[in-house]
Amino acid sequence: MLWIKAFHIMAMVAWFAGLFYLPRLYVYHAADPHPETAALFKTMERRLYRGIMTPAMVVTVALGLWLWFGYWWGAGWWLHAKVALVVVLLAYHFYLGHLRKVFAADANTRGDRFYRALNEFPTLLLVVIVLLVELKPGG
Repeated sequence: MLWIKAFHIMAMVAWFAGLFYLPRLYVYHAADPHPETAALFKTMERRLYRGIMTPAMVVTVALGLWLWFGYWWGAGWWLHAKVALVVVLLAYHFYLGHLRKVFAADANTRGDRFYRALNEFPTLLLVVIVLLVELKPGG
């Protein structure tokens, strides 16, 4: 089970790297209206989302489910809270994918400040998830 946990953590790190970096690309993309750079940003965003983030998310969730079914009955409420936060992360991931399509269609109407704020969301979730896992309050 330790191998599964190790690979789960490695996949999670790769997924979070993308969750941190993709909104940062959106910041730069929204701030630079030039068509030449927009094409480059679109390529970078697509490759990051489809080539790194989504596969890392799938591996993270698959291995997390494996671990979850091994610990479900003996875990306290902290594990249920963690799973709920992962569901929120999944929604955030797919929202970033929606935004990628908006940028790809040259239909973005939001400024770079929106994407700067959006970029902070996964950090908050990461802090809470790590604290839940490491401190295991009530469980």
